[in-house]
Amino acid sequence: MSATPPSRSAVGWRVAIITSVPAVAQGYTEIVRALGHEPVAVITPRRRAPDAPLSPLATTHVTDDPPELDVLFPASRRSLAPLLAAYDLDLALCTGFPWLIPAEAIAVPRHGIVNGHPSLLPRYRGPFPISWAVRNGEREIGLSYHVVDTDFDTGNLLAQQSIPLSDDDTEETLFAKFPAVAAELLPIVFARLASGDRGDPQEGGDYQSHFGEDYLFLDPKQPAAEAHRRVRAWGFMPPIVDPHGPILERDGRPVRVVRSSLTEVPGADRLECADGPLWILETAPV
Repeated sequence: MSATPPSRSAVGWRVAIITSVPAVAQGYTEIVRALGHEPVAVITPRRRAPDAPLSPLATTHVTDDPPELDVLFPASRRSLAPLLAAYDLDLALCTGFPWLIPAEAIAVPRHGIVNGHPSLLPRYRGPFPISWAVRNGEREIGLSYHVVDTDFDTGNLLAQQSIPLSDDDTEETLFAKFPAVAAELLPIVFARLASGDRGDPQEGGDYQSHFGEDYLFLDPKQPAAEAHRRVRAWGFMPPIVDPHGPILERDGRPVRVVRSSLTEVPGADRLECADGPLWILETAPV
C-alpha cells in the first residue's frame, strides 16, 4: 500500500512576488522562506503604462532581487496570467504594483493573490495613501493585507496593523517600520488562507488618487504648519507624479519645495506665512 503524498501546505507553497519595489521583493522573499514556503519569481513592470518612460526601478530588480529568483517583466496586463501560470503557483504576494490585475491573472494561483496596502483599509484606498494621510494630519498609517479582486484595494481583509505616523517621519524613517509589521502579519495571512478562510469583507471606505490643482501651490497666506504639512505630503508622492508640488514663486521663478522646517535652521531661506515663518531647506526645479 503506497503512502499518501504530503499535502501542498505540508511541503510549502510556491509563491510569486509582484512588485515594482526591489526592497519589497527582498523582504517578502525572506519572510516567505522563513514560513517554510518557496518564493520562485518576481514580476515587475518595466513601465507604469505602455507609453510611459522606463521605470527607474526596473533595472534595479535585475541586480538587487534575490539571484535565485526569476525576474519577469510583463509587457502589459495581458501578460500576467500566462506568466503566473508558468510557475504552478499556490499564491502571489503583491505590494507596490501600479497595474489593476485582471481576473484571469487573479484566478491562476491556487489561493489567489494577496496585496499589501500601506493604510488601514478601507481608509485611503488608491496609489498614494501615505501622502493623503499626511495631508489630512493623521497620526497613524497602517499595513493591510487583503485578497485581490478586480478593483483597487477592495478585497476581503486578512490582516492589518496600525503604524505610528509622526511629524518627523520621512520616507526613509516611515518605510523602515514596515518590514517588521509585514513579518507579523504575513503568518496570519498564510494561516487564514491555508484554513480556507478568505478574510473579512470591507465596508465603506474611500479612494484617492493624485492631489488636485488646489494642492499644487504653496501659499504664504496659509499658516506655517499647514504649509509645512503640504511640503511633507508632497514628499511622499513619487517623483513620477507630474506636476509635482508644492510649487512656490521664489526670486522671480517657480521652484518645487522639497523640504521645510517649522524651526529655524541657520542659512535656510525664510518664508513668511500667515502666522509665522517657515524655513525652506531644499528646493528643486519645476
